[in-house]
Amino acid sequence: MDRHQVPRVIATDAARTLLAEIRRDHPKVLIHQSGGCCDGSSPMCYPDGEFLTGDADILLGELPVPGLDRSVPFWMSVSQYEYWKYTHLTVDIVPGRGGGFSLEAPEGMRFLIRSRLLTDAEMAHFQLS
Repeated sequence: MDRHQVPRVIATDAARTLLAEIRRDHPKVLIHQSGGCCDGSSPMCYPDGEFLTGDADILLGELPVPGLDRSVPFWMSVSQYEYWKYTHLTVDIVPGRGGGFSLEAPEGMRFLIRSRLLTDAEMAHFQLS
Protein backbone atom coordinates (compact mmCIF):
# COMPACT_ATOMS: atom_id res chain seq x y z
CA MET A 1 0.00 0.00 0.00
CA ASP A 2 1.24 3.46 -0.89
CA ARG A 3 1.04 5.74 2.15
CA HIS A 4 -0.43 8.55 0.01
CA GLN A 5 -3.19 6.27 -1.28
CA VAL A 6 -4.37 5.40 2.22
CA PRO A 7 -5.66 8.57 3.85
CA ARG A 8 -6.23 8.74 7.59
CA VAL A 9 -8.86 11.41 7.11
CA ILE A 10 -11.27 12.23 4.27
CA ALA A 11 -14.21 14.61 3.84
CA THR A 12 -17.71 14.05 2.53
CA ASP A 13 -18.77 15.90 -0.61
CA ALA A 14 -20.94 18.18 1.54
CA ALA A 15 -18.01 19.06 3.83
CA ARG A 16 -15.72 19.72 0.85
CA THR A 17 -18.36 21.97 -0.73
CA LEU A 18 -18.66 23.96 2.50
CA LEU A 19 -14.87 24.23 2.69
CA ALA A 20 -14.85 25.59 -0.88
CA GLU A 21 -17.41 28.23 0.16
CA ILE A 22 -15.37 29.17 3.24
CA ARG A 23 -12.23 29.41 1.13
CA ARG A 24 -13.81 32.11 -1.04
CA ASP A 25 -13.41 34.50 1.90
CA HIS A 26 -10.45 32.75 3.55
CA PRO A 27 -8.10 31.37 0.87
CA LYS A 28 -5.97 29.45 3.38
CA VAL A 29 -7.64 27.51 6.18
CA LEU A 30 -6.92 24.51 8.35
CA ILE A 31 -9.01 22.15 10.41
CA HIS A 32 -7.93 21.20 13.90
CA GLN A 33 -9.45 18.42 16.00
CA SER A 34 -8.75 19.15 19.62
CA GLY A 35 -9.96 17.80 22.89
CA GLY A 36 -10.85 21.28 24.03
CA CYS A 37 -13.15 21.96 26.92
CA CYS A 38 -15.39 24.57 25.30
CA ASP A 39 -16.25 22.87 22.04
CA GLY A 40 -15.64 19.29 23.07
CA SER A 41 -13.71 17.48 20.42
CA SER A 42 -15.32 19.06 17.37
CA PRO A 43 -13.22 19.79 14.33
CA MET A 44 -12.69 23.53 14.08
CA CYS A 45 -11.92 25.44 10.87
CA TYR A 46 -9.57 28.41 11.24
CA PRO A 47 -7.90 30.86 8.86
CA ASP A 48 -4.31 29.72 8.35
CA GLY A 49 -2.12 31.60 10.81
CA GLU A 50 -4.84 32.20 13.42
CA PHE A 51 -4.35 28.79 14.98
CA LEU A 52 -0.75 27.84 15.54
CA THR A 53 0.17 24.18 15.46
CA GLY A 54 3.24 22.83 17.18
CA ASP A 55 4.80 19.79 18.82
CA ALA A 56 1.49 19.03 20.55
CA ASP A 57 -0.22 18.50 17.16
CA ILE A 58 0.01 15.96 14.35
CA LEU A 59 -0.87 16.50 10.67
CA LEU A 60 -3.19 13.61 9.76
CA GLY A 61 -3.79 14.57 6.16
CA GLU A 62 -4.88 17.02 3.51
CA LEU A 63 -8.51 17.37 2.40
CA PRO A 64 -8.88 18.18 -1.31
CA VAL A 65 -11.40 20.91 -2.05
CA PRO A 66 -13.29 20.97 -5.37
CA GLY A 67 -12.23 23.70 -7.75
CA LEU A 68 -9.32 24.85 -5.61
CA ASP A 69 -5.65 24.11 -5.99
CA ARG A 70 -4.78 23.98 -2.30
CA SER A 71 -5.97 21.25 0.07
CA VAL A 72 -7.08 21.92 3.62
CA PRO A 73 -4.69 20.47 6.20
CA PHE A 74 -6.29 18.42 8.99
CA TRP A 75 -4.46 18.60 12.32
CA MET A 76 -5.16 16.83 15.59
CA SER A 77 -3.72 17.28 19.04
CA VAL A 78 -1.37 14.45 19.97
CA SER A 79 -3.43 13.71 23.08
CA GLN A 80 -6.60 13.29 20.95
CA TYR A 81 -4.67 11.18 18.45
CA GLU A 82 -4.03 8.64 21.21
CA TYR A 83 -7.80 8.10 21.40
CA TRP A 84 -8.41 8.15 17.63
CA LYS A 85 -5.29 6.46 16.22
CA TYR A 86 -7.06 3.17 15.43
CA THR A 87 -9.80 4.90 13.45
CA HIS A 88 -10.32 6.27 9.97
CA LEU A 89 -11.89 9.73 10.15
CA THR A 90 -14.44 11.36 7.87
CA VAL A 91 -15.13 15.08 8.18
CA ASP A 92 -18.83 15.76 7.60
CA ILE A 93 -21.28 18.59 8.27
CA VAL A 94 -24.64 18.78 9.95
CA PRO A 95 -27.06 21.66 10.52
CA GLY A 96 -26.47 23.45 13.77
CA ARG A 97 -24.30 25.98 15.46
CA GLY A 98 -20.67 24.97 15.54
CA GLY A 99 -17.90 26.35 17.69
CA GLY A 100 -17.96 30.11 17.98
CA PHE A 101 -14.47 30.45 16.51
CA SER A 102 -14.93 27.98 13.66
CA LEU A 103 -15.47 29.52 10.21
CA GLU A 104 -18.54 27.45 9.33
CA ALA A 105 -20.56 28.80 12.30
CA PRO A 106 -22.16 31.72 10.37
CA GLU A 107 -23.38 29.25 7.73
CA GLY A 108 -25.66 27.49 10.24
CA MET A 109 -23.64 24.30 9.83
CA ARG A 110 -21.02 22.59 11.92
CA PHE A 111 -18.27 20.15 11.11
CA LEU A 112 -18.22 16.81 12.88
CA ILE A 113 -16.18 13.62 12.71
CA ARG A 114 -17.53 10.24 11.72
CA SER A 115 -15.20 7.34 12.36
CA ARG A 116 -14.71 3.67 11.73
CA LEU A 117 -12.06 1.28 12.95
CA LEU A 118 -9.09 0.81 10.66
CA THR A 119 -8.97 -2.47 8.78
CA ASP A 120 -6.21 -4.97 9.56
CA ALA A 121 -4.46 -3.96 6.33
CA GLU A 122 -4.66 -0.26 7.25
CA MET A 123 -3.36 -0.94 10.77
CA ALA A 124 -0.41 -2.85 9.31
CA HIS A 125 0.18 -0.07 6.77
CA PHE A 126 0.27 2.59 9.48
CA GLN A 127 2.31 0.26 11.73
CA LEU A 128 -0.30 0.28 14.49
CA SER A 129 -0.38 -3.42 15.33
